[in-house]
Amino acid sequence: MDELILDILDCLRTTGELSAADLNRIVQEHNRAFRDPVRHFAKKQLLPYYRRVKRDDPARWEGWQVDAATEEKLVAALQMKPRRTASGVATITVITKPWTCANNCLYCPNDIRMPKSYLHREPACQRAERAFFDPYLQVAARLHALVDMGHPTDKVELIVLGGSWTDYPAGYRIWFARELFRALNEAGTDRAAACVRDRRAAYERCGIARDDATLSRQTAGVQARIDAGTETYNEAWREAYAQSPAWRAASAWQTCGWDALEAEQRANETAAHRVVGFVMETRPDAISEASLRDLRRLGATKVQIGIQSLRPDVLSANHRAAEPDTVARAMELIRLFGFKEHTHFMANLLGATPEGDIADYRAFVTDPRYLPDEVKIYPCALVDGTGLARAWRDGRWTPYSEEELVRVLVADTLATPPYTRISRMIRDISAQDIVVGNKKTNLRQMVESEIERQGRAGAVREIRFREVGTHDMDDVSVRLDAVPYDTTLTREVFLQWVTPTGRIAGFLRLSLPKPGAFERYKLPTAPDEAMIREVHVYGRAAKLGAATHGAQHRGLGRALVARACEIAREAGYARINVISAVGTREYYRHLGFSDAGLYQRKDL
Repeated sequence: MDELILDILDCLRTTGELSAADLNRIVQEHNRAFRDPVRHFAKKQLLPYYRRVKRDDPARWEGWQVDAATEEKLVAALQMKPRRTASGVATITVITKPWTCANNCLYCPNDIRMPKSYLHREPACQRAERAFFDPYLQVAARLHALVDMGHPTDKVELIVLGGSWTDYPAGYRIWFARELFRALNEAGTDRAAACVRDRRAAYERCGIARDDATLSRQTAGVQARIDAGTETYNEAWREAYAQSPAWRAASAWQTCGWDALEAEQRANETAAHRVVGFVMETRPDAISEASLRDLRRLGATKVQIGIQSLRPDVLSANHRAAEPDTVARAMELIRLFGFKEHTHFMANLLGATPEGDIADYRAFVTDPRYLPDEVKIYPCALVDGTGLARAWRDGRWTPYSEEELVRVLVADTLATPPYTRISRMIRDISAQDIVVGNKKTNLRQMVESEIERQGRAGAVREIRFREVGTHDMDDVSVRLDAVPYDTTLTREVFLQWVTPTGRIAGFLRLSLPKPGAFERYKLPTAPDEAMIREVHVYGRAAKLGAATHGAQHRGLGRALVARACEIAREAGYARINVISAVGTREYYRHLGFSDAGLYQRKDL
């Protein structure tokens, strides 16, 4: 391995750069030297090995004579999956422990090893299961993996998935959030290593398994009853978890109070790994003033809710409880509380048609009652053990053809406004779990290729299509555009930095509440207060306080905030709030904001 690293360094010093083709050639040459079919070296091994030598064998590392400039190029070349931090932050997804759900949607997976709606073969779910669904262990493992892949981890977005967050007990929710912050605060210390070791041992003493073979054996009988329809997920959960001495023993320590959480939050404000975004998932019918206050106190900045459809007949056919009026109320409240709205919308549900799906999504992105900030559009996939499986066997539901599905998603993409981001077009369900339906993981690429083929790429306005991503921004000029639009209870202004080629380098969401909002809801803000709901600057994730290539640290965020303040002041607002993440509080203090309850506030 040393010889391979040295050859890579020689190439860097000789040519001044290391292309993907150069790296592959050097690795292949070293593999061929063994004269056997085994691949002895792989790209994913290189950066962890380099970092390990630098940390554990400094004398050997010094012999490699790697200066700072060479190391920067080396890390960039060896980085795995650069898109992971192309949005400017490192994302860590964690899964809550298996739990019941108040709904029983027809298409929803019923995997007893997971919280309702998730499957144990999904990548994040596999990681969670290996970590006993423990938040501290999940964050520690993911941080280690991201560092090994060469990604900065000083700015972290936490995404908490697992069905409906608000269905879990209050003590568990507070404890789960506290452990996420604590894991980031202690990362890389002896205390963290000890906690990981002790926590694993504690779950093992309780008798909770984490290997696939044992879990498959333990759950085979109850899963068979769920799949046969003789037992519901909730009934099976009570047997597998509520009545389990092992899980009851673990649950005994999975609780804490607000003081413990807030202490970790204060520590995270200046920690090496700061939370700059915190996403929670729940249902539209679980949204209320009280639940949103709790989410904000936990540190959340974005709320994910499943919409799926706005058509009452389709919702009823799929046993979906969230009626359009419930969805509209939820989205009004989420926006008024300052959260970003991340919504889920599904095509090909029972009772849907391609034309109906296209019209349904168009209403979702044009009706002032909705207008999401972010959306996952994905096709319904048939998983065994669901009510939809019975509908398929009875001939009442069939999956769209690939041509129909692509046509729907092309129309949806073209209908999406410039202030909305389509984050995904598939779920991470393995092909092994999908009975019928789309199994192609490159569905988004297929959709974008079809748009290109039609010559309509210039008509795509959604955010993700326009992100600068990993493109350097050092010498690119940008202009500031404003996209105003009205929802039922707010005037929204989407501010965006745009390059000459139409790429988006950063944006801000400004919300100006209308007087009627305070007549309808009990809000934590006043009528004369505007709200900054999101500030995001794209480009490769940059270390806190460090200069870098890309859009970050060019002052674009500061300029966006300044312009938002001007707009709010000109509109007659006396103060402006920002729904800051815990790890961005210091940043906003430097911009003149002061802590004010659930938000940070500035006089205009």
